[in-house]
Amino acid sequence: MLNTGSNAPIEDDKSLERALGHQVRTLRRERELSLADLGAAAGISHGMVSKIENGQISPSLATINAVARALNVPITTLFAAFEESRDCSHVRKGTGVVIERRGTKVGHIYELLGAGIRGETVLEPYLITLQEDAEAYTGFRHAGVEFIFMLSGEVRYHHAGQDYHLKPGDALLFDAEALHGPRELIERPMTYLSIIAYPRT
Repeated sequence: MLNTGSNAPIEDDKSLERALGHQVRTLRRERELSLADLGAAAGISHGMVSKIENGQISPSLATINAVARALNVPITTLFAAFEESRDCSHVRKGTGVVIERRGTKVGHIYELLGAGIRGETVLEPYLITLQEDAEAYTGFRHAGVEFIFMLSGEVRYHHAGQDYHLKPGDALLFDAEALHGPRELIERPMTYLSIIAYPRT
């Protein structure tokens, strides 16, 4: 499996073997077969069946096919537990949902760029535009962490008692539970990417 520069844990390389083993065990028990019974029907040892069920080995395609035949199921059925869906959100340019977040002031436009990803963490990516008539506002406060990446314009951004001068290409990552927001709108209009992450409740 290819890794990236991220420190996120890599999915276990044995996940396919475990999923296969779980499916074989489930089907064997549904048919009230012992390890020896399935092994005999598939032409392999009961010890091999046990290792397959425990995800300890990567059986050959021939062995998997023999087990599927012995269980009287299509070979694809053995991989059913592994073929789970993975969420993905694709939003084309200009089609994000324009929303007004709580505390939004005049001239602050929020375009939600993705939604619906499952998991323990909620991720909200916004394309934020501050128009010519936008007002400075440093009263934003919410759960989680926020990441800002400046795309155009120039701003002095406030967070927890300190100001940061942001230009295109600059980034800011901070605890969003502290008061934050644009203190001085130096060059308008401006756009920046804002990604907010917080635990799903």
